[in-house]
Order: sequence, then C-alpha cells, then structure tokens
Amino acid sequence: MKKITLLLLCLLTSTYLLAQKPNIKTISITGKIVDANTNQPLEYATVVLKNTKTQAVSGGITDQTGSFNIKNPIGTYLISVEFISFKTIKFPVQEISSNKNLGTIKLYEDASSLDEVVVIAEKSTVDIRLDKKIYNVGKDMTVKGGTASDVLDNVPSVDVDPEGIVSLRGSENVRILIDGKPSALVGLSGADALKQLPSDAIERVEVITSPSARYDSEGTAGILNIILRKGKSSGFNGSVNVTAGDPKNYQAGVNLNLRTEKINVFSNIGYNNSRNPGVYNSNVTYLTNKSIDSVRIENRDNERLRNGFNANFGLEYFLNEESSITGTIFVRDSKNDNISTNNINSFDSSDNDLYNSLRIQDESEKDQTLQFSLNYTNNLDDKGQKLTVDLQHSASSENEFAIITDTNPETNTTGELSVDNLVQADYVLPIGENSQFEAGYRGSFQDLTSDYLVVAPNLDPAYNPSNNLEFTQNVNAFYTQFGSKINKFSYLFGLRTEITNIDIHLNNTNENYNKNYTDFFPTINFGYELNDDQSFTLGYSKRLRRPNSWYLNPFESRESEVIFSKGNVNLDPTYTNSFDLGYLNTWGKLTLNSSIYYQHSTNNITRVNSQDVRFVNGKETNVIIRQPINLASEDRSGFEFTANYNASRKVRFSGSFNYYQFETEGEYTYNVTDPSNGNLTPITQNFDTKNDSWFTRFDAKITLPWDIQSQTRIFYYGPKNDAQSERKGILSTNLAFSKDILKDKGTLVLNVSDLFNSRKYQVLGYAPSRENPTNITDQTFQRRMRQVSLTFTYRFNQSKNQKDRKSGGNGNDNGGGEEF
Repeated sequence: MKKITLLLLCLLTSTYLLAQKPNIKTISITGKIVDANTNQPLEYATVVLKNTKTQAVSGGITDQTGSFNIKNPIGTYLISVEFISFKTIKFPVQEISSNKNLGTIKLYEDASSLDEVVVIAEKSTVDIRLDKKIYNVGKDMTVKGGTASDVLDNVPSVDVDPEGIVSLRGSENVRILIDGKPSALVGLSGADALKQLPSDAIERVEVITSPSARYDSEGTAGILNIILRKGKSSGFNGSVNVTAGDPKNYQAGVNLNLRTEKINVFSNIGYNNSRNPGVYNSNVTYLTNKSIDSVRIENRDNERLRNGFNANFGLEYFLNEESSITGTIFVRDSKNDNISTNNINSFDSSDNDLYNSLRIQDESEKDQTLQFSLNYTNNLDDKGQKLTVDLQHSASSENEFAIITDTNPETNTTGELSVDNLVQADYVLPIGENSQFEAGYRGSFQDLTSDYLVVAPNLDPAYNPSNNLEFTQNVNAFYTQFGSKINKFSYLFGLRTEITNIDIHLNNTNENYNKNYTDFFPTINFGYELNDDQSFTLGYSKRLRRPNSWYLNPFESRESEVIFSKGNVNLDPTYTNSFDLGYLNTWGKLTLNSSIYYQHSTNNITRVNSQDVRFVNGKETNVIIRQPINLASEDRSGFEFTANYNASRKVRFSGSFNYYQFETEGEYTYNVTDPSNGNLTPITQNFDTKNDSWFTRFDAKITLPWDIQSQTRIFYYGPKNDAQSERKGILSTNLAFSKDILKDKGTLVLNVSDLFNSRKYQVLGYAPSRENPTNITDQTFQRRMRQVSLTFTYRFNQSKNQKDRKSGGNGNDNGGGEEF
C-alpha cells in the first residue's frame, strides 16, 4: 500500500522530470530504467529516495527515454526503483555527497504483483496533465458498443452535434489527428468516418488547446488527438468483444498483440451493422413586409443503415535497443443506406393548400479507405536525442447514389476520390540537463476529384447543380522550438512556417482558381510550479482554418426542393490568435484543472442562410440557400474547469463546466433574383452579434453490491443564439452497468444511451436577419433515438487491470507531447 501511495503522489505532482539547477548543498542522482527482457525504456517508472536520518521521502519518475534526474540535498539515502507489475529493486543504504549516476537499471516482470495494480487502474476517466487533458476510453462504460463519435462526445470541452460535427469549447474548427498525424481514418467526410470507427479501437483522446509549433497550425479551437490501441505487453495476448443493441446495433471487435524481443505485432479489427432511426421536422414561415405570405411544413423520418468493416494491422521491428521501424496498414470498407421519407405541405396565408407531396429519398453510399504508414524512430543516445521519420500514403473514395421519388422524380450520383501523401521528420536535441531544442518538417499533399450529377427532367437547367471539381492542396511546413526549465519555471518558444498552394479546376465551366500563401505561426508556452500540488500554465498560439474542398465548390447541392447548399470559391483562411491561462490544484482526493481562454479571429468563416425566389413545380417559390462566407471578425472568450474526486475505491465523481461568449462583426450582401424578369434586388445582412452559451457534464462511478460497477453521466448544453438562429438547451443522460465474469477474464456491460430520449435539437432560424426576416424556420431534429446495448469482452493472456508500458520504439504513442 505504501508503494501505491507513493506512486500516486509522484504521478499527481509531476508529468515529467526536469531537474532544478544545482547549488552547493544539492546533488543530482541520474540513471535509466529499462525492461530487462526487451531493453525498452520504461516511462513513468518510480524512483524513491528515503533519507535515513530525517525519514523524508522524495523521488521522481522517468521520462519517455526511461531516464530520470533527481535533485536532492546531500545525505544518506535508501534508494528503490519500482514499476507496476515489475519486481522492485532496492539499493544498499549509502551516503551521497556528490552527483551520482546509477547507470542502466533493469527491471524484471513480476506476475504476482498484478493484484497491487487495482487502485492505479481505477483512476479517474480523465487524466489531467500540465500540457493537456487525456481521456482514457478504456475506463468509460458509457461508450462501450459505440463509435469514435460517441467517445468524442463524452470528452470534456467537446461536443458532437446530430450531424456528427465536432466542436471544442463551442467552436467547430477543431483539428482531429490520429496518433499525432492527419489520417485517412478521419475520412473524406470526417463526421461519417468517425461514426464507423468502433470505440474499442481507441485507447485515449488528448485535448490540446494550446498546441506548440510541432503541431499543424490547422484548427483554430485546438487539436483532438485520437490514440489507437497498440499492444505493449510481452507475449501473445488480446481481447474479443461483441455488442448487441436496440435499435439494431451489432458490433464485433478483435484486438491482438504479439510481442517478442525483436518484434511487436498489433491489430485492431472491427465490424458493425446498425440501424439509426431519426426525425427531422421543419416549419418554414415566409414573410412579405413582415406579414405571413405562406407556410411550408416538412415532417421527415430518417432511417440510416450502416454496415462496415475496418482493420488496422501493424508490425514494429526493433533494429536494436535504440531504434525501431513500424509499418501499419489501415483498411476501411463500409456501405450505408439512408432512407428519408418527407411529408411536405404548403399553405398560403389563409391556410389554403398550395402544395402537398411525399418525397422519398433512397440513398446508398459506399466508402473505402486504404492507408499505408511507415515510422522510423532512433533514440540517438541515452540523453534524449531522438530522430523520427514518418511516411504515409492513403486513398479514400466515397460513392453515393440516390433515387428521389416526388412529384418530379430525380436521381443524384456523387463520386469522390482523395489521394493523400504525408512526409514528416522530427529531431529532438537535449541541451544540458534542463533545455531542449526541436526542429522538423511536414509535407502534406492532397489530390481530390469530385463528380456530382443530378438527373431531374423538370429542374430548371439554370439551377442544375451537376458539377465536376478537381482540387489540389499542398502544404509544406517547417518548425523549430526551444524549451527550458529554471527551478520551478519552464518555457517553450516555437515558430512554424507553412507554405500553402491550392489549385481548383471546375470542369463544367473550365474555370481555374489558385490560392498561394505563406504564413508564420509563433507559439509561446509558460509553466510555473507553485508547489507540489499547484501549478500555472500560460499559452499563446496563432492558428488558421483553411476552407476545404466542399466549402470552395461554388456549385449547389440539394437538401430538398427548397433548401440548397453551396460553397464559395472566394473563401480565404481564417486566422486566430489564442491565449490560454490554466491552473491545476490538488487537495488530497480532489483534483481541479481550470482555464481561462480568449481567441480573436479575422476572416471568420461562417455558414449563412440567404433567400432567393425560383420556379418550383411551375410556381414562384421562396428557397433557402446555405453558403459559407468570410466575416470581418469574431472574439471568443470563456472559462472551463474539470474536477475529479475519488471519495473512495468504490465512489468516484468527475465533472466539467465550460462557459463562453462570442462577439461577431461583419456584413454580407447578396442578390435576390426575380424569376419573371431577371431583375436583381440587393439584400444586406448584418451579422453583428454578441451572445454566450455553456455546457456541463457530471459523471459518477459507484461500485454496487456483488461488485457491479455503475456509471451515470449527465450532459446539458445550454441555449445558444447568434445573428441568424436560436437553439434551445439540450439534456442527455447515459447509464451503464458492468460486471466481471469468468474469473475476471470476461466483462459484461449494459449501456443505455440517452436514457430519457431527450437529446433533441430545437433551432429557430431567421433569414436574412433576425431584425427583418423574410423567412423563419422552426426545426426539431433527433439523429439517434435512445439506445440499449449489451457488450461482452473476453481477455486472454492479459490482466483487466494491467497497465500498458511504453514500448520505447514508436515515439508516436503520445502524439508528440511536450517535455517542457
């Protein structure tokens, strides 16, 4: 128990070890700890120093290279080295009056010590580090049988809306990485791809709100880094899980790992077959001179059928004790059938029928992805000098075919193919005991083609959205950064340069557009450890949001006969300056992490609703057009906190709260066409607005009789208003129960998602403006109903509570976490 208490103390008081500058009465104790069987460094191993005269206990933990450097006063010490599931080594009591290097210390596995790991394995779902928050998926029962979207939707500071759009601190412009790199796993349309990646394939999610220069500048709100599972335990081991749920949700997954002295083979294989019913109700009121002109009511039932397979295979080969090569192959093949049944009724101001129809859209979609990755890692010396090189090639395709049955039937065909290549090199050079220099290069190259064909005999040719787009984007990035620690104060300065070249070719009109720009992105991060329990961080970063190919494609796509979406080929990037002040404090069993943040954005990209008049079914009809534009600016500020309280081994609570306000300035002018004579009427929309919103989560884990684990999660998203819409608050509750069986080799999890079936989005929209609308849209939509699922997991040759050890070979497990 003393070992566990000391280990907890070390883990809570430091996420890394950087020594203080020596003085006359201070000595430095250094060394390196490795696995005796594989010679791989052991990160987070504990070094305990007990002063035999004063009985004072101190120590530290090892870094990624297995190295430690502990500053202590001159004295007589009993030194012990500990790591979970390994035998403890104790050194004879010795007087240390000068700097001492203990050399390379080899630890041997101790299977009998696994029972001691229980307390550690039951740590809170959210780990709080000075530079990031880490959400451990394996500890969360409420996402068992779910997808990557469900995982992200349960991460503090993150929200996923019914369409799968991910937001961080209320902003949709968040960069999603896989294992620290852009990946085809996110897919062409990231929202859909994340719904097909099973939650059991994910080990953890890192929330990085003040990224250093090492990371891409893309994502003004920050970065979500999804870390996939990779086996690290010696020998052959793995797990199998199956899920059955209602509405239909069948999943199966296999995680296998084989590790020897020279190789580490790992794999994640998943299959899903699901049915997600949803509803969308819309009531559009059209106004003329603030008087009701007509009303259009749509009641839509959606049925989404998903059938998908994905697999990730990897082989890590240890060239020697310092270097390794890792190759991975990812395959995704899925087929989706979406059936939408829409009852449409239109009335004039006197409630007379104008138009009634039943619109059925039967859409099938096939998505395929193939990705190859190669990583070379070389720990050039035992002081932390390191070189990593990454190569990645992927090809993703999406093909959709839709048959629309209505008064005027039509068919839609969409085909997209994206080929992406990535080249990356990173170099780390320690300077002295307390400083570190880094430099690197990343080149990302995308070639995308999109072909959209609409066959609708009664559609006005002037508004036929059929188009063919060729899109090329090349980004070459260079970065350098330097960090150091002086006593309790640490800093990290960085600068990133990105050279962007974009070429767009519209085959239908034979038009070409080119965008070339070079940008500099400085980053600054400070840290101060007030004492063992309290610390402050301050970060600044400049980031951007590049418009993707969908946002740049100027041709329309049809959501219905009266609702259209299109891109804007003249969009420019959004630039954001972000500031983040964080505070971490630990009071015994309670840990609190809080932050205050501010972001100023220029050329802010915003989707707006405008109105036009067109002939629909032979009648002049008001239609809504949704399009992204650049607004002048947006200021966003807020605060958040995350708290973890471990009342006992059987009762644990956690919660988070995020409040933010935003102020937008800008105007947008567009023309409304009179279809009878072609005359244009300019309309100006003012988007000046200031508003706020908030969201909160509460999580309780309680051990019930018969060792049944329960987890309850309550989520509430407060109302949110902007220049064109009002959204009501949303309440959702998830409930889960877990029971170990088969001598702890198996686990059953019963999960109820959205217990009260209350996760419904209600939005009131105004176009062109709230002050002088020509149409008001009242929408209610629910993407997925309440779902009940049962998941069974069976483990072989691995302990349920076993803590994974860093392999030390592939340095990408942490996605490039900071040392300072």
